Amino acid sequence: MTSLVWITFLPLLGALALALVPAANQRTLRRVALGTTLLVALLGILLWTSFDGSVAQAQSVVQHPWFSIPTRAGESIQVHFSLGVDGISILMVALTAILMPIVVVSSFGHIDQRVKEFLIWMLVMETGMLGVFLSLDLVLFYVFWEVSLVPLYFIVGIWGGERRLYATVKFFLYTVAGSLVMLVGVIALIYRLGSTDVPSLVSEASLLPGEIQSWLFLSFALAFAIKVPILPFHTWLADAHTEAPTSGSVLLAGVLLKMGTYGLLRFGIQVFPEAALAWAPLFLGLGAVGIVYGAFLAMAQTDLKRLIACSSVSHLGFCVLGLFAMTAAGLRGGVLQMVNHGISTGLLFLLVGMIYERRHTRALDQFGGLAATMPVFAFFFVFTVLSSVGLPGLNGFVGEYLILAGTFEASPLWAVVGVSGVVFGAVYLLMATRKLLFGAIFHEANRRLADLTPREIGILVPLALLAIWIGVQPNAVLGKTEGTLDRLSERIDRARAARSIGAVPLPGRTEERFSRAEDPRR
Repeated sequence: MTSLVWITFLPLLGALALALVPAANQRTLRRVALGTTLLVALLGILLWTSFDGSVAQAQSVVQHPWFSIPTRAGESIQVHFSLGVDGISILMVALTAILMPIVVVSSFGHIDQRVKEFLIWMLVMETGMLGVFLSLDLVLFYVFWEVSLVPLYFIVGIWGGERRLYATVKFFLYTVAGSLVMLVGVIALIYRLGSTDVPSLVSEASLLPGEIQSWLFLSFALAFAIKVPILPFHTWLADAHTEAPTSGSVLLAGVLLKMGTYGLLRFGIQVFPEAALAWAPLFLGLGAVGIVYGAFLAMAQTDLKRLIACSSVSHLGFCVLGLFAMTAAGLRGGVLQMVNHGISTGLLFLLVGMIYERRHTRALDQFGGLAATMPVFAFFFVFTVLSSVGLPGLNGFVGEYLILAGTFEASPLWAVVGVSGVVFGAVYLLMATRKLLFGAIFHEANRRLADLTPREIGILVPLALLAIWIGVQPNAVLGKTEGTLDRLSERIDRARAARSIGAVPLPGRTEERFSRAEDPRR
C-alpha cells in the first residue's frame, strides 16, 4: 500500500486496536492512541518533505475501482477509491497530522471518563479529516466528509459542558442541512458529466451551461459556508466550541472548520471558476462583514472560550476574503491563513483548557493578575495573542498581508473593511489579555494557581515553534502551493475572459450558450 493509504487509514486501524484493549487499562489506551497519531505525524512530515511544490498535478496518486453507478442510457459511471495530494491539500494534511498527537496528549489532562470511547472517536475523526483532504473522487470525498462529522457529534454530546445536548443538536441540524444540499449537487454533477474523478470534473465542468454551473456552485458553496462558518450561518459555532472539551475545540478550530474553506477552494473555485467569479462579490462582502461582525461579537463576550470561538468567525472571514478575491496574492494568503488559524487558535484553546482545569471557570471577571502567579502561562498566552493579531515575525502577519493585498486588487472597499478587522482583532484580544493576566489579584484562588507543568509546556512548544517558523520562513510553506495555485490562477484568468462575453450568468438570467466546438474556453 502506498503512503497515502497508510496515512489515511492508520488512525482507523488504531481505533480498531483500541477496541480490543480493556476500558479499565487507560494507560495502554492512551499509549496506543498517542503512538498511532505520532506515526501518522511522521508519515505526514515525510510526505511534506518529499512533495514537489512546483508540480500542479496531484502526487502520490493511488486509484482502484470501487463500484459502478448505472445510468438510464445503459452505461455506468465508475467510482474509484482514489487518493492524491497537491499543493492545496498538502498543507491541510500536514496540519492535521501534526495537531493530532498534540490533541491526544492534551486530552490526558481533562478526559478521565469513558477514555476508550473518546480516543476511538478521535482516531476515527482523524481518518475522516485526512480522507477529505486526500480524496480525488467526488463520491469518496463525500463519504469522508460525512465520516468526519459523526465523531464530533459524540465528542461534544458525551464529554461536553452543561449545554452539550443543545450544542450537538444545533451542530447536527446545521451540518446535515448543508450536507444534504451538497449531496444534491454531487449527484447532479456526476450525472451531468458522467464521472466522479475530481481532475476530470475540473476540466469538464466549464463546458456546462452557465446557469447550471451557478446552481451547482451554490449547492456546494452552501454546505461549505455552513462549515466555515460564513455569516449568517455562524451561530452554531460558538455553542459547539463553548461546550466541547478542550481537545474537541482544538480539532474543530484547527482542522474541521478548514474543511469548509478547503471545500470552497477545491469544489467551488477550482471546479466552477466562472460561477465563483459571478458570486465573488457576495462572498467578498460576507467575508469582510464577517471579519468585523465576528470581532464585535468577541468584544461582547465575558466567557474567554466563547470569545475565542467568536474570533474564529472573524479570522476565517479573512480566509474567505482572500479566496474570493481570486487573485494570486489572495489565494496564497487564504491558503496560508487556513494553516495559521489552526496553529494560533489551537494554541488559544489549549491555553484556555489549561486555565479551566485549575479554576473551573472561564469568566474573565474571575481572573486578573495571573502574570504574577503563572508567568510561563502568561508568556505563552501573550505570544499566542501576538501571533493571532498578526505581529510581523510570527505566522499571522504574512497571511493577512497577502489577503489584504490580493483583496485590494479585486475590491479596495472590502480591503479597507478587512484592515479595520485587523484593528478590532487586536482590541478584543488585548482587552482579554489585560483582564486575564494583568492588574490586581481580586480573587484569592488566583494566588494559589500552579504554573504550567512540563507536560503542558511540551504540548504548547511545537505549535509555538511552527508559528515562528512560518513567520520567519513563509516561503517554506507557500512554496508547496506554487504549482497548484499558479495553475488555478491561470484557470481563473481564462474564466474572466469567458465571463467578459457573458458566458456564465447568475441563476435566472439569460445566457449565451456555446457548444463544445464553439466554446471559446477550449
